[in-house]
Amino acid sequence: MENYTFEKMWMDLRDGYQIYYTYVGNRYVLFKTTENCYTQKLLSDHKGNPQPKTLMLTLKRVKEMFPDMKNIEYKIEM
Repeated sequence: MENYTFEKMWMDLRDGYQIYYTYVGNRYVLFKTTENCYTQKLLSDHKGNPQPKTLMLTLKRVKEMFPDMKNIEYKIEM
């Protein structure tokens, strides 16, 4: 995934893919909700580090997070 760029991720989101990734020790799924609006859902459960289960993010915030995303996978919803 070293060659996976933000632009490629943005196109995958636009095309309906769900992006699974690890960010700051937690596992999330990200998908496009509407124009410039993305939903981030928490998949992992760390009782000592509680995080919101669901967040709405702008494309700007997703771009800020991208350099720190690890273990990126993408899937299309069937």
